[in-house]
Amino acid sequence: MKKLSVISFVLITVFVTVSCSDIKRTRGREYMPDMAYSRAYETYAPHERLQEQGVNYTALPVAGTIKRGEAFPFSIPKDKDGDSVNYVASRQVVNPLPALDSVQLKEAERIYLINCGICHGPKLDGNGPLYNNGNGPYSAAPKNLVGPEVTAMPEGQIFYSVTYGKGQMGPYGPQLSTSQRWRIVHYVKAKQQEAKSSGGTGGASGSGSDSTSTKNAASGATKATK
Repeated sequence: MKKLSVISFVLITVFVTVSCSDIKRTRGREYMPDMAYSRAYETYAPHERLQEQGVNYTALPVAGTIKRGEAFPFSIPKDKDGDSVNYVASRQVVNPLPALDSVQLKEAERIYLINCGICHGPKLDGNGPLYNNGNGPYSAAPKNLVGPEVTAMPEGQIFYSVTYGKGQMGPYGPQLSTSQRWRIVHYVKAKQQEAKSSGGTGGASGSGSDSTSTKNAASGATKATK
């Protein structure tokens, strides 16, 4: 019995010593090689190697993908150049957000002024700092958002324009969440209703007062009386 214990101890010692050897040995057969050699790529990593292997990776999300935390997804895609089918179809989309309270409307105004006011003006009349009655860096007046044309636009069509851009206006889908864009639509519609109730639409090209001309006119009148 004692002899068997000694032999067992010697064998275990030899086994442990061989196992801890620094000699590199080949591994056995791999059961799941894709786990050991992952093809995971960083967002902006070059994709040439994948293309060489026949893997076409564009770094774009799959169509219909909704990012985490995103609410009220907009399922209508952008029209192709020269097409307006989806732009027209967006007229049927209803604003999923309920009417805004005073606090939410104030936040919508803040978002509008940051992203839209520089072109469309704080009064939504198309006379923002970039146009400034034709004296700004933009020679063409932006759209008057409280004018008859935009007032007649349904909420979904305004949302489409904000999301994908329209004319010279770029898209704001990447900058603003869907909730923020729908709040801006609520804000624009509220201002349109105010303008309609007051009986004037203003505008950079209209006869009413606008975002920048009122102060200039007052200043001119003061000088004329001196």
